[in-house]
Amino acid sequence: MSLSKLPSISKLIADPRLATLPHDLAVRAARLVVDEARGVVLAGGGLPTDLAGRAADRASLLRRGSLRRVINATGIVIHTNLGRSPMAPEAVEAAADVARGFANLEMTLDDGKRGGRLSGVAEHARALSGAEAAIAVNNNAAAVMMALTALAKGREVIVSRGELVEIGGSFRVPDIISAGGAELVEVGTTNRTRVADFEAAITDRTALILRVHPSNFKQVGFTERADLSELVALGAARNIPVVEDLGSGLLGPGLTLAGHKGDPAADDQVARSVAAGVDLVCFSCDKLLGGPQAGLIVGKQAYVEKLRAHPVYRAMRLDKMTLAALETTLRMIREGRSDQIPVRVMLRRTSAECRVIAEQIAAAVPGAEVEEDVGYSGGGALPGEALPTTVVVLRGGDPGARSDVLRGLEPPIVVRVARDSVVVDPRTLLPGDLEQVMKALNHLIDGH
Repeated sequence: MSLSKLPSISKLIADPRLATLPHDLAVRAARLVVDEARGVVLAGGGLPTDLAGRAADRASLLRRGSLRRVINATGIVIHTNLGRSPMAPEAVEAAADVARGFANLEMTLDDGKRGGRLSGVAEHARALSGAEAAIAVNNNAAAVMMALTALAKGREVIVSRGELVEIGGSFRVPDIISAGGAELVEVGTTNRTRVADFEAAITDRTALILRVHPSNFKQVGFTERADLSELVALGAARNIPVVEDLGSGLLGPGLTLAGHKGDPAADDQVARSVAAGVDLVCFSCDKLLGGPQAGLIVGKQAYVEKLRAHPVYRAMRLDKMTLAALETTLRMIREGRSDQIPVRVMLRRTSAECRVIAEQIAAAVPGAEVEEDVGYSGGGALPGEALPTTVVVLRGGDPGARSDVLRGLEPPIVVRVARDSVVVDPRTLLPGDLEQVMKALNHLIDGH
């Protein structure tokens, strides 16, 4: 088929379905559709029908924006590609409230004088962790970078070889230390590091001792990690600060995961480290904490003040919406309402609770089956901790193509593709998602 049959852009945007749209939007949509049609023709296919209608549909998609709310039916709670932890409605409303207009971001309402933007967040963080002071930046990577830049630039940082990890999007501990202007000193071996190894490496150029969480992996077998209290004692004796990167550190009550009995799978790691005497503790706010993307640094007043006074802090500080959401999340935990934070609800949801939801879905979708399965928390949190679950399995057809269809709906639905099937895990469904998932799966059955 000749390319000459492709309509011009000007002809397409003259169609009534496009003519009423903003000119630039109509042109963008028309060009995308024509380019796609050209590819089809060059591949030997026929010219797609109703290009103007396709362009109108594409314009509608373009108007929605690239960042949209999706339904997470994967069962991965802290899903990095899907924005990690969903926030509590109360935190969302707090962020929306200050976004609608002006806010006393840096004003004390009692006297009308300049105030600190971190006052609310810092108060709750101090109360929950037992630390002397707290500061918040835009994520945990920024928190670690801030500590390195403010305390160790041009000097040495001692780290165990077993903790030189790479976390997600190329966050590699050696590279972060280098980017912070410090020099890495490796001690111990991959599987065993003792306090004596740290002590032997200390020189007059040592700026700090860095302890790093293992993130996405676990070491098992013949392993040894330097005792935290001994490490703190060493730092205190040699006047060297100990900084701990906890990653997805947990504040507040311990978290008992689905399928676990007795002791929680994650305890209040932050308060435990502060109580042990760690000088600075860095951790994420959008993982186990269940808040917005941010990084908290809690610890000794003198060191926190050094970070806050550093020029780099201004480039890493939080905006008013994030501060409002984070303060609300911390307040909920402090008030004993962590069970209202979605990520904690999802991680505790048992297989039996998931089965109740799965059976509702299967009863409404012809051909759907209910099976037991296993999921994980995701996001580098609680590595290796399995979450027993019950899922809905939809066999038949092309599961990859079916997954594509579900992502193209409004709202998009993201599922797992496994065992040549579409798999829906109820663990990560939020209130209001169930009806939309059942409707979408029936659409899939009817049309594909």
